[in-house]
Amino acid sequence: MKVHVLGVRGSTPAPGRAFARYGGNTSCVAVSSDDGLPTLVLDAGTGLRHLGTLLGDAPFRGALLLGHLHWDHTHGLPFSRAVDHDGASVRLCLPDQGDGSAAADVLRRAMSPPHFPIGPEGLRGSWTFEGLAPGTHHLGGFDVLALDIPHKGGRTFGYRVSDGSSSVAYLSDHGPAALGPGPDGWGPYHETAMALAADVDLLVHDAQHTSSELPSRVSFGHSAADYPVHLADRAGAKAVLLFHHDPNRTDDEVDSIVVSFADAAVPVAAAIEGSTLTL
Repeated sequence: MKVHVLGVRGSTPAPGRAFARYGGNTSCVAVSSDDGLPTLVLDAGTGLRHLGTLLGDAPFRGALLLGHLHWDHTHGLPFSRAVDHDGASVRLCLPDQGDGSAAADVLRRAMSPPHFPIGPEGLRGSWTFEGLAPGTHHLGGFDVLALDIPHKGGRTFGYRVSDGSSSVAYLSDHGPAALGPGPDGWGPYHETAMALAADVDLLVHDAQHTSSELPSRVSFGHSAADYPVHLADRAGAKAVLLFHHDPNRTDDEVDSIVVSFADAAVPVAAAIEGSTLTL
């Protein structure tokens, strides 16, 4: 399995020299088999624009999973030539809202006039829109476990993706402190987080805040970078990729966070836009 990092920022894109090394586009990760093109994409932030380059300008054919519907996870949809393409075939899945709303109608709340010139039906290619229930699904050629995780402002899923020999957990927006302080003050290592992260080869996890920032920002619904490092240790994950960097966090500041975990029980790195990891 290969994990292609296409967008790494949270909340809003971060252009400028101070952010160029880690990248300024918002959340998007593509997954492929070792010798194939990506058939599964996690989130559709502005990083989705890079999918076309990854595919050699071929149209995307596969599943696109949204962890939730916030702007920084959907803004790339109409701007990626790989998915907005006459030859594209896209199965878009988002968390079922539990109120009977059709998935396309949920997406249309933010993507339609007067907020945007077209609705979901205006995207070129062949599209299906589905509300996803918690549980295990076969999507884009992979087994995907979808489970609820706490994040302010709408139902949010974390995902665990497996090809039978390797696995990656993706919890891009996770605010465990909403469930209480937990043993370290960053939120409990709750059952869902443990299930998604258990023994994975790579844990890609929200690290928008530092532990010193979290108390004043806990209501934002994100994690301190310390949380995924300790979650990985408890759950048996083999490595951690810090993700969803704060849009004001400079490259040098991200470097400092990574260095602070040099003695952690598991290897810790920060997500870099354009990088590919082989599991």
